[in-house]
Amino acid sequence: TPVTLSEVKNTIESNKKDKKELNFRENKVIEYSNLFCRIKPKESAHLKDEIANLNIARLKERHIVKIIDVLPEDVEALKVVFTGEELTLKTEDLNKIIEITKKYA
Repeated sequence: TPVTLSEVKNTIESNKKDKKELNFRENKVIEYSNLFCRIKPKESAHLKDEIANLNIARLKERHIVKIIDVLPEDVEALKVVFTGEELTLKTEDLNKIIEITKKYA
């Protein structure tokens, strides 16, 4: 199941309470997420729901997670998120996604 960077960060931080010390990978993930995570887990869940409720046929959960992690602010940045994917969306669908992500950016 694809998960957003904010969810990963939240999981590791909650596990941190049980452990005395995090291992090397966990520390690197926390460090990375502190640099690049721009949204809180609750906001991430709301954003995921909003994008899923657009009912864009070919948009899968993994695409939604990528969108949430990057939070593109324009259509060109959103198209970059889909680079390497076999996915083409209508311009109107791209604009709907951008309208939603701008609220969280």
